[in-house]
Amino acid sequence: MSNPLSGTSGLFSRGSWAETSRITAILRRETVGGALLLVATVVAMAWANSPWSGGYQALREITFGPAALHLDLTLSTWAADGLLAIFFFVAGLELKREFVAGDLRHVRRAAVPVAAALGGVIVPAVLYLLLTLNAGDGAGRGWAVPTATDIAFALAVLAVVGRHLPSALRTFLLTLAVVDDLVAIVIIAVFYTAQLSVLPLLGALVPLAVFALLVQRRVRSWWLLLPLAAATWALVHASGVHATVAGVLLAFTVPVVRSEKAGGPEAGPGLAEHFEHRLRPLSAAVAVPVFAFLSAGVTLGGLSGLASALADPVSVGIVAGLVVGKPLGIMIATWVVARFTRARLDEGLAWVDVAGLAVLAGIGFTVSLLIGELAFGVGSERDEHVKVAVLAGSLAAALLATVILRLRNRVYRRITDAETADHDHDGIPDLYQTAPPDRERPRDVP
Repeated sequence: MSNPLSGTSGLFSRGSWAETSRITAILRRETVGGALLLVATVVAMAWANSPWSGGYQALREITFGPAALHLDLTLSTWAADGLLAIFFFVAGLELKREFVAGDLRHVRRAAVPVAAALGGVIVPAVLYLLLTLNAGDGAGRGWAVPTATDIAFALAVLAVVGRHLPSALRTFLLTLAVVDDLVAIVIIAVFYTAQLSVLPLLGALVPLAVFALLVQRRVRSWWLLLPLAAATWALVHASGVHATVAGVLLAFTVPVVRSEKAGGPEAGPGLAEHFEHRLRPLSAAVAVPVFAFLSAGVTLGGLSGLASALADPVSVGIVAGLVVGKPLGIMIATWVVARFTRARLDEGLAWVDVAGLAVLAGIGFTVSLLIGELAFGVGSERDEHVKVAVLAGSLAAALLATVILRLRNRVYRRITDAETADHDHDGIPDLYQTAPPDRERPRDVP
């Protein structure tokens, strides 16, 4: 493997052993989360289209919380603003870990997934705007819906269909999705903040600063940190900025290594690893599935209702953005990096592998549904169409990616089997198989 700091760098090259092991552990947890996410979505869709759909809508509208703090929110809003803040906190920890102590602290390694993520945001957004140009009625507000990749769903699909694919592809998808989430949260903060209250936003800096001071001193007492995190979240929510932004801000204050002065990851792990280990199961197994359950339930109204929803220019733009724009943007950005830098595909990989991964990144769900609610309003007709389009586009992307990656998985499986056979042929077991039948087997061979 080439030095990432000099000379020719390999695109999707194998990372360090420590990084590969860490990514593998994350993939196992996210795969379970993806399965729970799928179950929650199916249950929500079934309930919302059953004779008992009124109960589902009533559940979503249950309101609770302190009204004096403007936190008397519906259950669906608590899921979107509160539970997803945990999701973005974990995503923020992962992103900081990658760029501070992971393999992506090297510029050459970071350039590829960052460029791919940006390409996967820009192209689907442009395609959406082109397809909704003459739609009117505020259709352009949903331009960011097809820009996000759902980590849990995408990794779950990859785990099922790509068991023999190179680990570098899995690492790339995870990193791309994390950067994608960061871009999404910036988009939410900048473009979907309708009314900004400066005083609560400035007030949020106080508990945020105290939280940062404590975690820098390696304080991990939840009875101290949790109230500060909750206060930061509540003040950001009151400011008009989407409350999930607080999750990312809090994550960025957590140290990744023990001492920033020690010069990198050699100093040992900081609190980020501890928090991520504790909170990732909560995020993957509770926060995201509950949000999906309370957001994905849309009444289709039969085939005619489904056809009507998909005929909306907003739906067309979202499906096209996820299925066409997302992979096209990732492929173009990756090709540009390879064409105009010294980077190249790692030996043993092909561009069709990149294409399959790019199509898989078109699975947009959690953040896409959130942006749809912010763009068109919870429960609006356009919001319902967004949900149908996100589900349809994500399903189409998953099926296309499954076909491509399944074929590539067979290729890599044959390579693995051939290498295993060659190894066995050169090893001890073959001494028995190749020895002439009339000759006694060597005694010194066990």
